[in-house]
Amino acid sequence: MLDLKEIGLAGNGRRFHNLSAPVLVENALLAKDAVLSDHGALVVQTGKYTGRSPEDKFIVHDDLTASVVHWGKVNKAIGRAEADQLYDQICAYLKDRDLFIQDCYAGCHDSHRLSVRVVCERAWHALFAQNMFIDCKKGDAQFKSDFLVIHAPGFKALPSRDKTRSEVAVVVDFTKRRVFICGTEYAGEIKKSVFSVMNHVLADKNILGMHCSANIGKDGDVAIFFGLSGTGKTTLSADPKRRLIGDDEHGWCDDGVFNFEGGCYAKVIRLSRKDEPEIFATTEQFGTILENVVIDSESRVLDLNSDHFTENTRASYPIEQISNAELSGMGGHPRIMAVARRPPPGTGSGRRRSQAAAVSGNRLERASARLRRHSSTSS
Repeated sequence: MLDLKEIGLAGNGRRFHNLSAPVLVENALLAKDAVLSDHGALVVQTGKYTGRSPEDKFIVHDDLTASVVHWGKVNKAIGRAEADQLYDQICAYLKDRDLFIQDCYAGCHDSHRLSVRVVCERAWHALFAQNMFIDCKKGDAQFKSDFLVIHAPGFKALPSRDKTRSEVAVVVDFTKRRVFICGTEYAGEIKKSVFSVMNHVLADKNILGMHCSANIGKDGDVAIFFGLSGTGKTTLSADPKRRLIGDDEHGWCDDGVFNFEGGCYAKVIRLSRKDEPEIFATTEQFGTILENVVIDSESRVLDLNSDHFTENTRASYPIEQISNAELSGMGGHPRIMAVARRPPPGTGSGRRRSQAAAVSGNRLERASARLRRHSSTSS
């Protein structure tokens, strides 16, 4: 059994290390944390929190971060003593519980990847990590974690004691190289925390971290699509005539762009089989996790049009489920840049809606040229 003593998680609970997707699905079903859809996707509900909680995210303020983090409303500080106390409480809560551990990598570029160990209270969150990151080979004797992520949704922070804003806390500790999350079932906190870590780590190597999707044409022409969540990045990049590099988080280095992830996290509200066939197909595949999607309790048929729980319904799936994915997760320097914005009313749904929201022009051409020059001269 995997020894977690050095991270404060020695205890009487069982430790499940690098389980396969089918076994993680079985554990999620046995725990009654999920149900299967009629096509075999795993359907979960995240309860009170159906999206990220940016107001509850903190970075530990210490000698390492004091002068390099832009502190303010976005990057909120938590003191060293308070962070360590909260971490110890989370470990005390978890140590005698069964835990699911996934070893994985963030970053498809071998020279710039980060090895991450994700420790989860729930089996389906471990499956999420397996879907979203780059899965290491089972039993990889060479694996050594660069960063630790602990997810404990069942532990609720107490603001008066823990100096948090609410019961939710997402704490990034760059000095001790760990992230710990409590109080929320929403799986997106796991991937976005690792994105934050990658942005910080890669900045020191003159690599630009980008919140964008990317694809590549038959002639090697790379396109990247920037935009806030829900503006259509995933839809625009899932083009049947181009290979998908990734749908959300990328780095731009001397060699070109590379995906941070090994999977996709697509918004699926009112998803159309006709307009978005590649993404729609993933909702009918085993291994996909569907968050907060309405499902009939008897037939197990999905209702992708319903926003009963939230507009932010999501699908997490390995990128291999996209038939024309670029499995290397890499491409050259972008030739095309676009920004997806909130689409105007009356532009329909799916790809047509996203294309109506795409903005490009001379400013983007100039920005692309500047970024290419920066990339070519960075060390």
